[in-house]
Order: sequence, then C-alpha cells, then structure tokens
Amino acid sequence: MKFIDLFSGIGGFHTALSNNGCTCVFSSEIDKDCIEVYRNNYGMESGINVCEVKTSDLPDFDIICSGNPCQSFSKAGKQGGLNDTRGTLFFEVQRIIEDKRPKYVMMGRSSARNTCPQNTGFLI
Repeated sequence: MKFIDLFSGIGGFHTALSNNGCTCVFSSEIDKDCIEVYRNNYGMESGINVCEVKTSDLPDFDIICSGNPCQSFSKAGKQGGLNDTRGTLFFEVQRIIEDKRPKYVMMGRSSARNTCPQNTGFLI
C-alpha cells in the first residue's frame, strides 16, 4: 500500500508503515530540523508546506497519515484551539481526504482534547 505522510516530523508514521510493507509516496513538513532528519533517515524530501499542495499534484495513495501540530490543543501549549493557526491545519488534511478519498486515515492527536477551554478537540 502507498501512503502520504503529512506533518511528518521525523517520520514516526513512515517508520511504522514502511516496516509493515507500505511505501511512502509523499511527505510534508515545515520544521527545518525535522526535514533534515527525515531526509537522512528516508532519503526523501519532506520540506513542503501542506497548505500549498494542490491535491491534483499528489500521487495516488491508500493511506493518509497526519501528525497534526497539537500545540493549540495540548496542555503544553496555549490551548488556542481553532483560534490558533496550527489548530486549523486539520482542515488541510480534511481537504485532501475529501479530494483523494483514501482507504485509510491515520492521525495523531493530543490527549488533552477534552481539556481545551473551547472544547475544540477532534475525534475521528
């Protein structure tokens, strides 16, 4: 199976899926240190901002993986929820899911979703 790795960080989803016979066909990350680690670990460029990706430019895939930034929902962050730009990045993933209709969706989430002042956590 083929997968894409959004908000890929250093590649947790990549490692898990690759170790189980899947192939990564696209990755996206904006943190320069994570991009370097990802490149060194997987030989792939991940320095692409998901907000700038046209779904028509994405290769076909079966699984979408998304390690969305959790700072806007986490106790460790400011808990700005959807009032924090990082909290709205979920909608970029939703856009890709709606356009590409993958068979599977794998998402990381903050365990503090029920402690946000606005109760804006997502459960899929």
